Amino acid sequence: MIRWLLTTFVAVAVLSRCWPWLRKVGIGRLPGDVTLKIAGKEYPFPFMSTLVLSMVLSFIVRMV
Repeated sequence: MIRWLLTTFVAVAVLSRCWPWLRKVGIGRLPGDVTLKIAGKEYPFPFMSTLVLSMVLSFIVRMV
């Protein structure tokens, strides 16, 4: 369980840093992706996108 939580938080951190590029591709607009605007700055938290990408990557790894 701890490994899953750590992996999820790392994935959220990576996706948050890649937010501008991923937004152009279409990732980050799913229901469940949260964007907070505080003091003129935007803080993205792509929770649903992380879950979807994790499932896709897991499926690909199991097929290989």
